[in-house]
Amino acid sequence: MGQLLVDSQKLDGFEGLHQAVHGSHVDVMQLGRGRLRGTLSHIGIGDFSLSIGTFNVGMRTQRISSDDKLIVGMLLAAEQRVAHWSFDMQLNDVLVIPPLLEHDGVFHGASAYAAMRFDLDEVASLFGGEARLSDPDTWRSRSRFRADIATGGVASRRLMQITSHLSMHKDGLTPSTADFWKRSIVECMAANVMSSLPPDDTGWLPSARRLIRRVEDYLDEAGTRPVHISEICAALGVSRRTLHRAFHEVFGLGPVSFLRHKRLCTTHSILHDSAPGTITVASVAMQQGFYELGRFSQYYFAMFGEHPSRTLGAPLRDPGGGVATA
Repeated sequence: MGQLLVDSQKLDGFEGLHQAVHGSHVDVMQLGRGRLRGTLSHIGIGDFSLSIGTFNVGMRTQRISSDDKLIVGMLLAAEQRVAHWSFDMQLNDVLVIPPLLEHDGVFHGASAYAAMRFDLDEVASLFGGEARLSDPDTWRSRSRFRADIATGGVASRRLMQITSHLSMHKDGLTPSTADFWKRSIVECMAANVMSSLPPDDTGWLPSARRLIRRVEDYLDEAGTRPVHISEICAALGVSRRTLHRAFHEVFGLGPVSFLRHKRLCTTHSILHDSAPGTITVASVAMQQGFYELGRFSQYYFAMFGEHPSRTLGAPLRDPGGGVATA
């Protein structure tokens, strides 16, 4: 896993959109009248990249067939019609551009998009546990996944929040934390893809407690680093639905809530065992995968009955139970 790279710029002319997708050249032609203004941001985590662009006039975009990476995009905003190949896109729809395939898109007005670019070999890991999504063949043909009206906007907003937060905290990530955030970005796209697929009720549900034990063993091996649900599904070879049913049977809550509780407990232990001035609440929260400090504080207070700053400011205690002295 490589270092987190963040690059943001303002666009002043359509030529800036030649790099609309990080690492891939895009031929562009301006269709609308007026001076093109917009923004373009790239986030790179190893060979994985996310690009988010906005522009104020109509554009024609084409990708040549020499790019050997998979591109998965989402339409974040559009004032007028947007079409890719023969697909008429709606807000939050997900578009698949397979490796080595020419792409043709038309934006009839001001628009915003997000685009992930990565190796097809990463699909099994990033979408692990979901048989249809973790199969590379699913991504070898151009396609469009229609986002659910009720939940599509939630995934889109979360994607924007994550990328904004990473842009501000790019120097505070370890390689393992960067991997967690990469999976969180992919999850936003995957949520909209999954909502358009028919339900899959053919999977066999293993003994819930046996599966939970395997999950907890995996978490123990991971130590204090945050673990994303997609990582667990890929490592254990189970679907999200199977994991969800098992966690509800054993704990009465879903795996996402369980993992959040575990990350909160890890955060509490780190703050509890650290001296004020050596770390900050924000840095620890970021390392544990919390990107909204306000919501993190709410979760923390609801869980432990005190604010994280109070935990950090409490006197350190030695293993015997007494107050440690300097």
